Amino acid sequence: MSTVDESATRPQVRPRAWRRNPVWRGAKRLPFLLLIAAIFIYAVFPFYWAVLSAVTPEGQLFTKTVHYFPTHFTLNNFRDVLKSGDFQHALINSTIVAVSVVLVALAVGSLAAYALGRFNFRGRSATLYLMLSMTIFPQIAILGALYTMINSFGIFNDLKALILSYMIFTLPFTVWVLTSFMRALPKDLEEAAYIDGASPLQVFYKVMLPLIAPGLVTTGLLAFIASWNEFLYALSFTETPDKRTVPVALTQFVGKSGYQVPWAEIMAATVIVTVPVIVLTLALQRRILAGLTAGAVKG
Repeated sequence: MSTVDESATRPQVRPRAWRRNPVWRGAKRLPFLLLIAAIFIYAVFPFYWAVLSAVTPEGQLFTKTVHYFPTHFTLNNFRDVLKSGDFQHALINSTIVAVSVVLVALAVGSLAAYALGRFNFRGRSATLYLMLSMTIFPQIAILGALYTMINSFGIFNDLKALILSYMIFTLPFTVWVLTSFMRALPKDLEEAAYIDGASPLQVFYKVMLPLIAPGLVTTGLLAFIASWNEFLYALSFTETPDKRTVPVALTQFVGKSGYQVPWAEIMAATVIVTVPVIVLTLALQRRILAGLTAGAVKG
């Protein structure tokens, strides 16, 4: 009597089929999702706490019980901050300085990047690395010499002093990034423009600038953020309240009693000065992403 092999009659299960189970796939991605959530909370929570403190009355900030959601909502802190004449001057000054730095850095930096990226001359690499080395030194290392130079120019306690000093750390970065964009552009377009009779300057602003628009947006936004948030030079080269920028003005808030630190107003002012940067970043996020990736691709 022949025996039937029971293993031959069993249904054949494909190996590793359990890995296709949706539950297993979700569990496999769970650590990655938890890591992303932790990074998101770590990055966003300080700003959320600033917003929460800004919409909370001053007396409710120092209770023993910690509240992660507003229990007494108020906008008086924002009204008090916006009514302050010194803070209004600081907002205007920061806007003037940041926009001026961006325009000058992009105008000078794009021209320098065009020369460094499209023309061959002796010392080109040394010039690039020299500019890059200028960003390595800490700001305080040149503060004394820069202070003496600004005094000799007669622009102390003037917005021109801030624009000039901010160019020290924004212009080298702008030139370095835009040079990589210029090098990545194909030579065929440039040669075709020269054949059509275009001058080097016409090639620059009619052919090159539209092609490196993502790089201009990226470097311009980074220069704006750096100028908007700079504190050391703004504190050292300004003296009167009408010439101070926002970071310095945030440290000058005084409570009604003169000894109290108005944390609610400081948080409201922090939210006000942070919102423009967030809006610009969200509005230009596609350009920023293209600018951060296009310079690394040679095409």
